[in-house]
Amino acid sequence: MPPHSPHHEESARLPEAVVVSASVAPVPEPFYCRRCRRALNVRLNNRGLIVEYLHAAEQRGQSSDHRPEPAPVTEIPDPIIDCDFCSAPGAAWIYRCANQITDARRVTARVFAVGDYQTRHHAARVRRTDTEHAFTQAWGEGWSACDGCAAFIEARDLYGLIGRVVEALPAKLTRGKHLMRTRGQLHERYSDVFDTLVPGRGRIVPGRPLGIWTHPTGEAP
Repeated sequence: MPPHSPHHEESARLPEAVVVSASVAPVPEPFYCRRCRRALNVRLNNRGLIVEYLHAAEQRGQSSDHRPEPAPVTEIPDPIIDCDFCSAPGAAWIYRCANQITDARRVTARVFAVGDYQTRHHAARVRRTDTEHAFTQAWGEGWSACDGCAAFIEARDLYGLIGRVVEALPAKLTRGKHLMRTRGQLHERYSDVFDTLVPGRGRIVPGRPLGIWTHPTGEAP
């Protein structure tokens, strides 16, 4: 499942998609990289067409040593499934919620007042910022979780989950003023997850990367 940590792009959440109706329905297959066997994020253009695949490390502001080679997860031999929340290796569960998308925009122009620019020695306030659509980030319906994050999800402890994830993020996302922004992004994203969770969860086992799903009582469907 795609990683869901904050990224550095300026973004605004688009309207939510329709909530899925049954926990026993199959989770749409996420894309994984054939080369490294890890999850890929999908980026779309303004027409809904895939324009880019991104490794989890790149999504978290790190780098990757190869280009993505995308394929559905069921076509990847022994995929490496990390936790979509804290990025811990060996995710144990899959949860399902409404598909979420984020519209990222790029700055095309900043408008200043000429007088301010001159009198403030090039430190004038921006009067208007123009942007354009850069890409749409598709988060997907399936979220993988390690046992530690799953415990907070089962308890519906949103702030506990946020705290756990923040501790695992790179310092550049949590240092100083970045911490408040990161926590805000996580709160918005995970609130949607909690609000649209369907009953049950899938247990990830070898050969079943999409999980074996059970009802809330623990009985297999």
